Amino acid sequence: MNKQNIYHLSHTDLDGYSCQLVMSYTPHNMKSYNANYGAEVKSRLEEILDDIKANDKPAVILITDLNLTMDEAKWLDREVNHLNDKGREIKIILLDHHGSGQDSANKFEWYYLDTARCATKITYDYAKENFGLNDVEWMQKYVDIVNAVDLWKQEEVFNFEFGKVCMRLISETRELNRVTFGDDDRFYKLSLLQKAVEFIDKEKANIELDAAIHSMKKEFFMDEEDDTLDNLSTAYIVNLLGQKTDQMTIYYKGYKGFLSYSVGNTSIVGNGFLTKFDDYDFIVDVSYRGTMSFRANNKVSVSQIAKEWVDGGGHPNASGGRINGFKEQYRYDKVKEQIQRLIADRESVAGDLEYKKES
Repeated sequence: MNKQNIYHLSHTDLDGYSCQLVMSYTPHNMKSYNANYGAEVKSRLEEILDDIKANDKPAVILITDLNLTMDEAKWLDREVNHLNDKGREIKIILLDHHGSGQDSANKFEWYYLDTARCATKITYDYAKENFGLNDVEWMQKYVDIVNAVDLWKQEEVFNFEFGKVCMRLISETRELNRVTFGDDDRFYKLSLLQKAVEFIDKEKANIELDAAIHSMKKEFFMDEEDDTLDNLSTAYIVNLLGQKTDQMTIYYKGYKGFLSYSVGNTSIVGNGFLTKFDDYDFIVDVSYRGTMSFRANNKVSVSQIAKEWVDGGGHPNASGGRINGFKEQYRYDKVKEQIQRLIADRESVAGDLEYKKES
C-alpha cells in the first residue's frame, strides 16, 4: 500500500483521541490535530490547509468525531476544490456519529455519518478496509470499550465501567497545554491510553486501571529520579519550553523574553525556566482570556514592563495585567502576532527599563 499524507483532525475527548490511537496503527504519514467545538474547529482546519499548502504533495484531510456545521462544510469543500482546481490532489474524509451533522452529511459525499457507532468504531472499521490498519490483538476489545462508554451502553457492564475510567483518564490529563504543546500533549494522552489497554484482560480491570493512573502519569514524565507529579511535570514542561526558544522568543527594549500561551503555574514554571535558561531576562505567559503573568530573576523590572504593556503592575520579579480586547486563539503563532503588535506599539514609550531591588 502506498503511503498517504493524512492530516487528521479529531475531537478532544476519549472518542476523539481513540480515533487517533487507531490511526497510529496504519502505515501512512500522519499529522494530527485536535479541536473542541466552536471556533477552534475552523481554526484547526485553516491550520491544516496552511500545512498542506506548504507541502506540495497529495493529501487526505481526515476528520473524526467532529460534526461540521453547514457553513463549515461548505467553506472546507470550497477551499479544497479551489486547491484541486490548481492541480493539487486533496481528498476530504469525515467519519462521525453526531446526528447534528445530518444536513451536512446529506449534502457532501465525503461526509460519512453513522449514529449507531462511536467515531472510534467507525474509524476502526474504515481503516481496516481503506488504510491498511494493523489490527493488533487488543484493538477490537478497546474499540468496543470506547463504543460502550461513548454511546452510554450501561448494559455492557465491563466495557462501560472500564470505558468510564478511560474517559476520566483523558478528561483529567491536563498537565500539558494542548495549544503550546499540541503534539506533546497528544502523545502524552495516547501513551496513557496505550498503557491502559494493558489492563483490559485483568480480573478487576477498571479498578486496577483507576489505581494505576497516577503512577502511569509519573512514569511518563520521569527522567531518572522519582518525585511528585507536579515536580516531574514542571521539569518536563521547562525542557519543552527550552526546545521552543526559536519560536517563542520575544524582545522588548533590548531585553530578551520568552512568550508562552496558557502554560499556567507561572511562579514555578517561569522561575524554573529562567533558572535553567539564564540568557533570558523575563518570561510572560498569556492566558486564553488575555491575562498576562510576568516573571523575572533580578535582570529587569517586569512590573515596569507590565505597566507599559497593559497598565498592569506588581513586583519587580513577579507582575501581571490583562490585555483589553484580547482575542482568544487556538494557534500559538496567532497569539504571538497579537503580542508582537502590542510590543511594537509600546516600544516608543519613553524611559528605559531597569531592575530595582526592593528594600
